[in-house]
Amino acid sequence: MKKLIIVILMTVMTIVSYGKLKIGVTLQPYYSYVSNIVGDKMEVIPVIRGDLYDSHGYRPKPEDIKKMSNLNVLVVNGIGHDEFVFDIVKAAKMNGKIKIVNANKGVSLMPVSGMRGKTKILNPHSFISITTSIQQVYTIARELGQIDPANKDYYNKNAQVYAQRLRNLKAQAIKKVSHLKNLDIKIATSHAGYDYLLSEFGLKVRAVIEPAHGVEPSASDIKAMIDIMKGQKIDVLFVDAQVQNKYSTTIQKATGVKIRHLSHMSSGPYTKDSFERFMKYNLDSLTAVIIEIGKMKGK
Repeated sequence: MKKLIIVILMTVMTIVSYGKLKIGVTLQPYYSYVSNIVGDKMEVIPVIRGDLYDSHGYRPKPEDIKKMSNLNVLVVNGIGHDEFVFDIVKAAKMNGKIKIVNANKGVSLMPVSGMRGKTKILNPHSFISITTSIQQVYTIARELGQIDPANKDYYNKNAQVYAQRLRNLKAQAIKKVSHLKNLDIKIATSHAGYDYLLSEFGLKVRAVIEPAHGVEPSASDIKAMIDIMKGQKIDVLFVDAQVQNKYSTTIQKATGVKIRHLSHMSSGPYTKDSFERFMKYNLDSLTAVIIEIGKMKGK
């Protein structure tokens, strides 16, 4: 009990002394989650500039370290997509001084589908999904309520309102394709970023072009994937809408597969509504190709 009182007093003193708590985020979706939860009660600060840098392979810069030293709270993906942030925390000498919220605590994680080899790797792209995003929103709201008890009810209410908007997005998409029963769509992706999203529609990735996360495929990788896609009669290859894929045209010519786009949500400006816009784009793209393939298969 004494420890709890001390934590609450320290939090109150921090707010009184420095104004709003400063909360850092590592990826665009988390900026949207947190902004919708905290409203005007906290200042949400991107750890890196998404309009300039892609989080894949990001290397910390001096300005990142300075920014980190001014944060009170940090929301992280914590399962492999923003490992760079822990180097920044260490370099800023903020270990133990900054409260870290692991957004994926409690999320049922999926292994990466379609990867070659027997090693099972947990998929860190839990933010490319409505269901797992809602789980993260509630986790963040709960953790922030513990850090800032005075606004606990406010954060929880905002989380509920935001989660309902996200559910409505998913419901609208599901409604578009609900008439298509037992439709066997064989899917390949450019990289392992879309397992959580596709699983919400009962779909599974059969093949992944990248040999490993963030690794550019070689000529032999492309040839091997063409053989796999021909053998499995893949219907559609989803590639990242924000990255030019040099190999997609080669694969299309060799296999006749449909090429469609999904957003990886790893670059672009940080805005309160960016996650909803990203997800609407993805849901529209996915439902459109499901309907298209359904017509081809006489459904």
